[in-house]
Amino acid sequence: MAATLTLTLKNHPSEISRLVDLVGAFGEQAGLSEDAIFKLTLALDEIVANVIRHAFHDQQEHRIDVRVTVNERTVAAVVEDDGHPFDPRDAPAPDLDLPIEDRLPGGLGMHLVRATMDSVEYRRDHGRNILTVEFAR
Repeated sequence: MAATLTLTLKNHPSEISRLVDLVGAFGEQAGLSEDAIFKLTLALDEIVANVIRHAFHDQQEHRIDVRVTVNERTVAAVVEDDGHPFDPRDAPAPDLDLPIEDRLPGGLGMHLVRATMDSVEYRRDHGRNILTVEFAR
């Protein structure tokens, strides 16, 4: 039997802690392991933080929709926003061989998302970015 959590967030940094708290509580109720909850909250924290920081070039309030579905086999999360088109799969992987002081800022978070998820899919539909991540339980 599937369990679903649906959230609507605003594009404010303070929403990140609310997201992490609600997803953590949902994961526990859905019977996820601590590792699965960590993986899920890490990915959503990074994805939503990137949306808040980079998707909007105005000072208006925007809505970010998050839907998490847990079933017997998988955990999937969908993040939707009306920001500028951006496929995070196209973000270059950071050069982890460089000393930290020589690395360009950014890119590590999406690298972690790609490394911890079994699938990362993006599409643009009706002016909205739709990012879906999924991993096996």
